Amino acid sequence: MFKRVPGTKDILPEEAPLWLKLEETSRAIFSLYNFKEIRPPMLEEESLFNRSLGESAEIVQKQMFVIKNKEDVYALRPEGTASIVRAYLENNLDKTAGFSKLYYIGPMFRLERPQKGRLRQFHHIGCEAIGSQDADLDVEVISLADYLLKAYEISGYNIKINTLGCPKDKSELNSVLHKALKDKLPKLCDDCKDRFKKNTLRILDCKNESCKEIIKDLRIGDSHICPECKEHFAKVRGGLDALGVSYEVVPLLVRGLDYYNGTVFEITHPDLGSQDAIGAGGRYNHLVKELGGPEFGAIGFAFGVERLLLVAKPQSSSSGQKPVYLITLGEEAKKAGLKILSQLRQAGIPCDTDYEGKSLKGAMRKANDLGAKYVLILGDNEIKSGTVTLKNMENSEQKEVMLADITKELKC
Repeated sequence: MFKRVPGTKDILPEEAPLWLKLEETSRAIFSLYNFKEIRPPMLEEESLFNRSLGESAEIVQKQMFVIKNKEDVYALRPEGTASIVRAYLENNLDKTAGFSKLYYIGPMFRLERPQKGRLRQFHHIGCEAIGSQDADLDVEVISLADYLLKAYEISGYNIKINTLGCPKDKSELNSVLHKALKDKLPKLCDDCKDRFKKNTLRILDCKNESCKEIIKDLRIGDSHICPECKEHFAKVRGGLDALGVSYEVVPLLVRGLDYYNGTVFEITHPDLGSQDAIGAGGRYNHLVKELGGPEFGAIGFAFGVERLLLVAKPQSSSSGQKPVYLITLGEEAKKAGLKILSQLRQAGIPCDTDYEGKSLKGAMRKANDLGAKYVLILGDNEIKSGTVTLKNMENSEQKEVMLADITKELKC
């Protein structure tokens, strides 16, 4: 017997309604903010991610699913932002639409050790606003993330924010950090020793507890941030305060990808343990130009759907109307039943029937297992009289209804 690939998950019928509700809620709220859906392919050129995420990024170094053809090298997308920016530029949205607000829902892929909340195929709900460096846009995007979480009925999360400043500020922070950690190098984990050589900033994103304690003791302030970037961040904080969005300023918060600069944020939940992020994002004001476009500011975020579902309040897995179940007795009734099912479905009434040749008793059990509200019983006698027996499964009452009136009866 074949088994699913490690790090993947079957979303079973009883779980699918929860996913659907999350997606429908997201689409409704994104539309309130005038974000439009975009669906880029899951397969991209590997070089897109090498260039946008950074050659030394852990995702690029260890986690990409790479597919090599005779001449080309592709990758299953490990995140959404690079794909969205590529689609934005390739389809000339920078020229035809300019400022664009886009959202996406779909699978991502990373080759890493599977664990709780971390899969090899996982799903993101995310958005990107491209074409502005306005601080008010930062406020809108962070408040949108907050609004979505409330709509998902998730509580107890913490929004952490920081500014990385401009590229010059980031470079200065990298130097300061490099000097501060030089004497502490032996105490860092092996991954951080490697990060120290390639990109010291990534040490700030390490989840190893001992490394986190070393970072916490560094006491690095914000002297590396230029006045303009400090002013921008002050406007972001002021806007969030005005909207009543709760947040915590975490001075050494970074994101693990090279394209981030300016405002960055992470949303965590205590129920997830050490891998506690349910979403994250920030500004990437130079990525559009880096990928061949104009010097456009941009900001976005993404939620991990599997992680959202781990912390969401338990919800009923049932979705929509309870079905009507049709039981036919005999071949003539079976033929007539096809028309009844079609008639009900065209009227927007969900329904099903027995395709397994069950007895009347067995078919009634099946109807009960499906959670049917009503059962229709159609046999030779009903066909002759032009009626159908309608049984209410909730109170066990049953009555004869004219076939011509069955849709009207079930609509009441």
